[in-house]
Amino acid sequence: MRAMVITKFGGPDVFALWEIPRPEPKYGELLVRVVASGTNPVDAKIRANGAWAGIVPPAILGYDVSGIVEKVGSGVTEFSLGDEVFYTPEIFGNQSGSYAEYNVVAASIVAKKPQSLPHLEAAAVPLAGGTAWEAVVRRLNVQSGEMILIHGGAGGVGSFAIQIAKSLGVRVLATAGPSNQATLRELGADVAIDYHREDPAEVALRESSGKGVDAVFDAVGGENLNKSLTALRPFGRAATTLGVKVDLGDAYRKNLAIYSIFLTRERGRLKELTNLIEQGKLKPLIDQVLPLEQVRKAHERLDSGHGRGKIVLRVSERLRECPEV
Repeated sequence: MRAMVITKFGGPDVFALWEIPRPEPKYGELLVRVVASGTNPVDAKIRANGAWAGIVPPAILGYDVSGIVEKVGSGVTEFSLGDEVFYTPEIFGNQSGSYAEYNVVAASIVAKKPQSLPHLEAAAVPLAGGTAWEAVVRRLNVQSGEMILIHGGAGGVGSFAIQIAKSLGVRVLATAGPSNQATLRELGADVAIDYHREDPAEVALRESSGKGVDAVFDAVGGENLNKSLTALRPFGRAATTLGVKVDLGDAYRKNLAIYSIFLTRERGRLKELTNLIEQGKLKPLIDQVLPLEQVRKAHERLDSGHGRGKIVLRVSERLRECPEV
């Protein structure tokens, strides 16, 4: 099978196209023909130096799959040959990700693909959509009538977070650069904040009449979370997908709850996302679609730290014969 392999840690130029043997599923596993694979910032971090994730080059990266079940391992009863599925592979210690024509995965973390989404869109959902769901629904537990400030609203995770929060009846304030203000509004943000021109915390205080918002979700990093603590009401909640040194002084005095988000793999969360997708309340924001062999170009964009939505890789050659995917 074809696979884009990192031959060493480094920049986007470390990828090489290899022909390697197709893997075989073991007990409780599926062999999935990867039709499309999403790309994520964590891919670029591991490519640069993935020792922290237990990755040793040569390795295949990629943590978003939409594809078709090619073979069912023993002990698996909930899937059959030909089933269309989507999932996010494990990261730690996983040498064989989704930048390849086939992927072996534990059936327990796989779900049926949303019928309303083609593979190229479904591949953008599992990791980014799951992270947004984990933050907004499970950790921050936002409720109808509350207000949330979302940093990085036009990005892969942030674009899902806006839509998920809106589906719950939450008033959404979201940040992005000047070129993505229209995107924020299209996603459903009630207030689009250009962080080049305005201080998001000041906007949040203004929009909440000085009381502070109920929740903050940071999908950008840096000092965003620290700077936003002043915009949270007492007993408010904050969550971040990135490491940050929090000034506990303000957080302590205001009894704030602060969550760090690392996505565990599970089928249940994918089913929840599918429910929203099939109801027309959630749709992935696709920035660009590239062939698998151009993964270097995708990583150059990931390294820039800017962009709109997700870059998806076409993996299966059969895509050229199947326009519906």
